[in-house]
Amino acid sequence: MSAFPASEADARTARTLATIERFNEAFARHDVPAIMALMTSDCLFEGTFPAPDGQYYRGQAEVGAFWTAFFNGSPNARFETEEIFAAGDRCVARWVYHWVSEAGKPGHVRGVDIFRVVEGKVAEKLSYVKG
Repeated sequence: MSAFPASEADARTARTLATIERFNEAFARHDVPAIMALMTSDCLFEGTFPAPDGQYYRGQAEVGAFWTAFFNGSPNARFETEEIFAAGDRCVARWVYHWVSEAGKPGHVRGVDIFRVVEGKVAEKLSYVKG
């Protein structure tokens, strides 16, 4: 049984999806200021590297620095969302990350992000990749 009436739970889910859609649009543009504007001040990002557990980045400064370095290191990379769904303040996105190596060879990896949205902003982005 939900802690919220069905209509309120549905509205909360819709708001979560709308936030993640805006976040993903900013991500596709590699727009770090727009990404960070959509994250809480105490945001948490769990990266996929180093294996096996990844590294945690917390707060605007650490997470923003990570995104800046990430996009500078892979300016032609892109994420393709394959599926996205939400329930309340949680959202799961299944994606493919595409890149081209310095030698010109294309590559990709599949993964999943688990988001938590608080008051219209991403509070957590936990990322996992297939091996």
